Amino acid sequence: MTRPACMLLAVLGAALLLTGCSRDMRELESWVAEVKARKSRQIDPIPQMKPYEAYAYSSVNRRDPFAASTGELRPNDAGELSTLRPDLNRSREPLEEFPIDALRLVGVVTFNARTYAMVRAPDSVIHRVTIGDHMGQNYGRINKVSEAEVSLTEIIPDGFGGYLERPAALAATE
Repeated sequence: MTRPACMLLAVLGAALLLTGCSRDMRELESWVAEVKARKSRQIDPIPQMKPYEAYAYSSVNRRDPFAASTGELRPNDAGELSTLRPDLNRSREPLEEFPIDALRLVGVVTFNARTYAMVRAPDSVIHRVTIGDHMGQNYGRINKVSEAEVSLTEIIPDGFGGYLERPAALAATE
């Protein structure tokens, strides 16, 4: 291409681009007029905040809520101080990682004058337990093994920093 042809092509391209920048704003003006003509709505008022009411905590005859519990002894129903505590220093037994209601008594076996309960855990493993063994998540200790059930005593927190004994049973499934 020759130089005059390139110049002509450049001038035509610039003219074509400049036509897009016209001052015709009729469409914009009609949209603004339409928006202004719309009926306005009432705006809901800002909700009023309730004023803060301070609470004065009186610690008379109460423990400090920000201090760690010392596990202090408290009187039981007979007026004596309760010393019941789970033994946290003993090794945990396999069935203590499951809640009692997740365990199933599947059978009872007597061997060498001792009665053993066959208990199925949720992981489908069958465990052999007898009197004195532990199971359940609340430090349950087995008291009695029979064909119908395994009786145990659990040690549960009483909500006041102490512990209570609670009877529990694992019944045979059919």
